[in-house]
Amino acid sequence: MKARVHLMLKTGVLDPQGEAVRHALGAMGFEGVKGVRQGKVIELDLDEAATQADVEEMCEKLLANTVIESYSVEMV
Repeated sequence: MKARVHLMLKTGVLDPQGEAVRHALGAMGFEGVKGVRQGKVIELDLDEAATQADVEEMCEKLLANTVIESYSVEMV
């Protein structure tokens, strides 16, 4: 079983990487891009007994910095 954890900076948290990408896109002629938020995806290969609650606990304890990041868990 696999789980995907999607991490994004919370609204209001400065995203310098996203801003750099937005600026670069503008320089390349893509003027319509008003904002970019960059996140990350963590894919976990789990035992069949693992649950979404287990993955959420992993996020709370290690995978996500819950002060500045939000996360969602997708069991695949």
